Formats: sequence, C-alpha cells, structure tokens
Amino acid sequence: MKYPKEYLDEIKARVKVSTVVSKTVNLKKRGKEFVGLSPFKNEKTPSFTVNDEKEFYHCFSTGEHGNIFDYLMKTQNLKFGEAVKTLASLAGMQPYLFSKKDEEREKKFNEYVTIISKYVDFSHQNLLKSNNQKLKNYLYKRNLNKHTIEQFKLGYVEFDTKLFEEFKKEFSEDALKESGLFYFDENKKIFVDRFRNRLIFPIKNIVGKFIGLGGRIIEDKDYLAKYINSPETLFFKKGSNLFNLDNARKLSNKINSIYLVEGYMDVIGLAKNNVENVVANLGTALTDKQITILTQYFDHVIICFDSDTSGKNAALRAAENSVKELQPNKKISFLFLPENEDPDSFINKKGKTEFLKFSEENIVSIYDFIFNSYKQKVDNNPSSLAVFEKNLRNSANSIKDSFVKKYVLEFYLEKISELTPNLKKEKKFYLKRKKSLNITQKHFEKTKSLTSIEIKEFSILCLIIKNLKFFNKNAEQLKDIKLFTQENMLIFEKIKNSLGKQEILNFEALNLDPKIIEKIFDSSSIKYILNKGELGESKMIEIFNEIRRDIKNYELEMRIEELESKFSNDFNENTFNELKELKKLQKIN
Repeated sequence: MKYPKEYLDEIKARVKVSTVVSKTVNLKKRGKEFVGLSPFKNEKTPSFTVNDEKEFYHCFSTGEHGNIFDYLMKTQNLKFGEAVKTLASLAGMQPYLFSKKDEEREKKFNEYVTIISKYVDFSHQNLLKSNNQKLKNYLYKRNLNKHTIEQFKLGYVEFDTKLFEEFKKEFSEDALKESGLFYFDENKKIFVDRFRNRLIFPIKNIVGKFIGLGGRIIEDKDYLAKYINSPETLFFKKGSNLFNLDNARKLSNKINSIYLVEGYMDVIGLAKNNVENVVANLGTALTDKQITILTQYFDHVIICFDSDTSGKNAALRAAENSVKELQPNKKISFLFLPENEDPDSFINKKGKTEFLKFSEENIVSIYDFIFNSYKQKVDNNPSSLAVFEKNLRNSANSIKDSFVKKYVLEFYLEKISELTPNLKKEKKFYLKRKKSLNITQKHFEKTKSLTSIEIKEFSILCLIIKNLKFFNKNAEQLKDIKLFTQENMLIFEKIKNSLGKQEILNFEALNLDPKIIEKIFDSSSIKYILNKGELGESKMIEIFNEIRRDIKNYELEMRIEELESKFSNDFNENTFNELKELKKLQKIN
C-alpha cells in the first residue's frame, strides 16, 4: 500500500532536512546549504551537504543522495514505513494507518481541496474582469495592483451569485456544505455564498493547497463584520495554519527571522515592498502550535500587532501562549509601530528600508514585554507586588525547556529586585543573628564544591543515622531509594543491611568510619534543623519524604536526559513512549 503523496509532502514541508540530519551530523551553515562530515564514511574534510530549500542531502564522497525518508532508512536501517511513522511523529502529525477511515478521509480531503481551488479560480478571474466601481475604488485605496492580485490570487464574487447551483452539478450538497463556502439561509430556504460581495484572500496549507478563505467587505457597513474567515472544518483549523506560510517558509535558508502580523493586508503590504518573510494568524488568538511551526523554520519570530489597547492585549495573550515554546537557540520579540499605523500603512508610507530600521531599533524581547506588561498593572503595595511576582513565576514555569525556564525565572527575579531596592539594604541584626549568618557562610564555603544531589544524599543519610530507632522498625521506608555517589551508596547499603537484625540498633553497631560520619553531618543541608533538638516523628517523616522525593526526581531527570539523547539518535517509538510516561511522572512528583 502506498502513502498518499499529500501526506508525504506535508511531512517534508513540516520537517527540514537539516533538522533530521543535525541529530547525527554536526552541520555548519555555508551560504544556502549546510555542510558536515559524511555519515556514510570516515572522513576528515566535510563532503556532505544539506539543502533545505531543495529538500535533499548529498554526499560527494559516496554519491549518496536523497530526502529525509532516505536518510533515516540508510542511517537508521529503517524500512520506508518506519521512516514515515518516525518523521510524522516529529512533524506532529497523526500516523497514517491505511484503514478505511484514513482512505475515506483522504478522499474527502482531495474533494475538499478541489472545491476550494475551483472557487478560488472562479473568484480570481471574476475580480480581474469585474467592472464593480466600489471594488475598483477599494483596490485603488489599498494600493492593490494587478501583480499583487495575481501573486496572492485575490478574488471577488458578486452579491447575487448562483455559484452553489453551478457547483452542485459537480459536487454533492453535503460536500459543498462541509467546504464552509456556503451556508443555508433559513428565511429564503436557499444556500448562500458566504463570501459574496467581499474581497477574497485564499488561504493555503503549509504545502500550498487551498484550504480556506478570508473575506473583507469593500464598503464599511456597521451591521457587517469587516473580516470573516472560513468556518472550522475537518481540514481547516485556524489555530494550526498561518496565512502566507507556504511562501515564507521557503525563505528560511537565507533569512533567520519571520514577521507575524495580524491581517491579510499587512502580509500583502509588506510582501509588496519586498519584505516577504511575513505571515498572519487567522483572526484568532495566537496558538502555541503556530509558534512551534514558525520556530521549526526561523530562529527569530517578530510579532507585530497594532499598538492600540486591543492590539497590546492581543500581544500579551500571544506572549503568554508562545513563551512556553521557547528553545535555547530561538528568539521571540515584539514590535509596536507608531500610533495609528499598521505594517501595511507604515511600509507604504516609509518604504522597506525605514520599516526594517524601525524594526531593528524598536523590537522588545518577549521577556521584557511580559515583565513590562505585568508591571503596568502593579499598585505600590505588598499584595499587588505579590500578585506581580506570582504571575511572572507562573509565566517562567510554563516554559517547557528546563534551561530556558531557569534563566527566564532568574531574569524576572533580578528585575523584581531592582523594583524593591529597600530589600537589598543592609539591616541591623542582633549578635545571635550575626553568628548564625557566619555559620551559614562557613557551611556554604564547605559545601559549594558539592553537587546538589550529593548534599541531598548527605541529608537523607544524616536523617537516617539520627533516627535509627525509627528506621530499624520501618526499614521498608528505604527500599525505593537510590543514591548516585559511590561512597554514599556504600554507606547506605551498609545501613540497610544492619536494619531489622536486632531489636535495638545504635550508632556504634553500624561500625562506620568517624571521618565519613563527620563529613555526612557537616555537609547535610538539614543539620541545623537537627541540631536544634529532637524532631517529632511526624516532622521527621515529612522532611524525609521531601528529600526522598527530590532524589527520586533527580533519578527521573537522569533517565529522561538519557532517553532524550537516545531518541535524538534512533527516533524509536518505544523510546518516545517511555520518555512521555517519565515526563508525566515527573510532573506528578
């Protein structure tokens, strides 16, 4: 059985060759291509090239040549079907199972695209030959010339079109309803063209197939929505597509950044002035899926929304949705144009050079934008500041990448400390407090060379040794604990082996080296709590469980890192599933 061409084309469109190859080959950019050492033979001078624009790799040493499917088959020893499943997963697509449901869906998709394409062709030709004066006035006012109209295949249909009846000669009524192009008028009992008397903006999917439409009224009427889009259908999801993405993605070999704007005319206005690395969302809030698609192709996403209140509110929602998708090698910024300007009006007045200059001088990083947006809502009182910090912490904690999460949180906290300088001022303490600080400083100096997991291990060993009576009767509490430092592992095993063998177990019976015991007690992060006196059993168990959970999480992190490294090399489905389950468990812990 053969995979549908459209399915394979979409995988190739969503996953760049360099993305797949770079998991096993160290690639360096050279012009429009990437170069690296051949994965097919040992060599010292790079002879292996990758071209994302042409969607192939080529090895000059061995003559090996192919696309992403060929690469996985040859380097991972996979069959074609296995390579397709692996890459579909990487592209965020559902696996194709060759079931009757899949075949029916494919058939429906082809019919759907045919209907939309036929409508686009008709409306485009109709616009080119239309004598509607209001339409001509609107096109002139928006500087839409014939070249631009043809480039974006803009269209127009008359108010009293009988297009539904024409299309019914070729397609079923159900198929036409499902296309979203027509709706049933209950009063007149007829099917009506949804986009009649509107300038039509055809929307393509990532591989260039027409899947939906946007429409703009050509004369402002209060009772009509200025812009409408195709309704959500089986094959048109607004949150998963972007206007002009099929064209913009092809520029990613030579341009690192992409502008994300609010409207169709903003895209057209910029493209008309030779800023072609631009896309627009489709009348809904920006989704994390759209950001993921863009960062697959571009290192820097510049979100350019209107500078009025509604535009800034939309930008903040976009920031909150997109910040969680940040990766260490990717950037998201915001650009706000002068008041009463949008990208289309600004570039038509000032030109490409001024637009790019303004952009370079005025972009704001997503971190600064979120911080400043939340800061504007702060009143100078403790409650308001507490909410402010909580919102920023939630924003940072939503970031999926642990490294980015860590540094964004540090960035926010540093900025907060600048707002509250009084908290940094030196305060007077009683002598007892100063002594405590000195002790803490000495403890820091002693332990700063230790890793966090070593300190956790010392703490749990210290707690066990100090509470031998309890653990001698409750040895099962230790059965799932795994330590990682060799010396601590040996001590832990020795303690476990001593438990439960005699009714009363004391410290001397463990027969441990006094110097090692001193090191454990001295390096434990909880020694000051223990030195204050005997802990109650419930408090001791609470601290023990907290440390045990931290050690368990470290074990999970180690295993996750190991599986992530393995998956980046073998793309194995079992590895991926295990990784997914461990990450779920990590969230629970």
